[in-house]
Amino acid sequence: MWVPVSAVPLGTFIQTPSASLCVSLRLSASLCVSAPRLTCSLPPLCFPVEFLRNLFSRTLGLGSGSREKVLDELSLEGVARYIQSGNCKNIICMVGAGISTSAGIPDFRSPDTGLYANLQKYSLPYPEAIFQIDYFKKHPEPFFALARELYPGQFKPTVCHYFIRMLKDKGLLRRCYSQNIDTLERVAGLQGDDLVEAHGTFYTSHCVSFLCRKEYTLDWMKEKIFADEIPKCDKCSSLVKPDIVFFGENLPARFFTSLQMDFPRCDLLIIMGTSLQVQPFASLVGKVSARTPRLLINKEKTGQSDSLMGFLGFGGGMDFDSEKAYRDVAYLGTCDDGCLALADLLGWKTELEELVKQEHALIDSKDKQEKASAANQNSGAGQKAGLGVEPGESDKPEQPMGEGNSKQD
Repeated sequence: MWVPVSAVPLGTFIQTPSASLCVSLRLSASLCVSAPRLTCSLPPLCFPVEFLRNLFSRTLGLGSGSREKVLDELSLEGVARYIQSGNCKNIICMVGAGISTSAGIPDFRSPDTGLYANLQKYSLPYPEAIFQIDYFKKHPEPFFALARELYPGQFKPTVCHYFIRMLKDKGLLRRCYSQNIDTLERVAGLQGDDLVEAHGTFYTSHCVSFLCRKEYTLDWMKEKIFADEIPKCDKCSSLVKPDIVFFGENLPARFFTSLQMDFPRCDLLIIMGTSLQVQPFASLVGKVSARTPRLLINKEKTGQSDSLMGFLGFGGGMDFDSEKAYRDVAYLGTCDDGCLALADLLGWKTELEELVKQEHALIDSKDKQEKASAANQNSGAGQKAGLGVEPGESDKPEQPMGEGNSKQD
């Protein structure tokens, strides 16, 4: 049964099942005085009761003025004691570009070193165009030139990546929600089920044609990019794009299905290295229960309360400093330093440092083996080419390098 809350022409109807409230808008419009009024009903939007309770409490001032603190202290020490209490078994990590900067990968928005501040050489109409799907389809060259510089496999995971891996190994990680496309979470040891790559990944690629959509591997894409080729589908000749989410594209379906399962169960939310400026990812901070502690590890405070965004349903944001603060903690510094500090308080610091050292050594060893294998292949190819020299050809005088046979590295 639908219960009307406000009158036509803009009617809001609320259905009240046990677990959620469903809100539907009925819009009416009159084409002219004599024409009948046309009415259309939008599909109902379902919100958890806890979400609406938090929404009205924060944005309309309903409910109690203050809450009992969920941590014994609003500090990193308080978070560490909470993790050690045994009541914390479903940690969700939300991570952005800031967790990869110490690996040598720039973030997006830092004024001087960020990606958007250093794209002048690509002659873009505006920095964000390099990730606009319509621009990419017409001008793919800038994106693939940038991809060559930032391609996965050229960087090692950071302390922060391995801290998340430790949470998994200790049975504490519910899921890691990442805005990053560098695949370093996978390199650090997280599996596909441990991850929600909200903005996609380089791990796979697809033909952009809706009639084709052939899938390609990471190695295939890498070969094309480093050969300075624009990747084209071998089936239909359309562009092939890594499965990263461009502006103008939908987020992966896994993002929406997973958050409905994960966030109601989350008992600690750790946000690291993200400006929380891009929706809908930024809204995830408001999806956890009102009794769930939230830890921000970042160079500056972000994601703070915004009553307008809260009323629009994107979550009311975090509160670190007001008298009403009761669950949010901010550690200001690099993500690596924050993870080391938390690991130290948990008694994990030595274990974390050993894990980083061990895993980096394995990556270095693998790189050496791959380079040696590539060198052997090149050497073998050269020897085979030498066997194909015609008799007397080596006695021919060397021709001067001209325009037709010059080579530029």
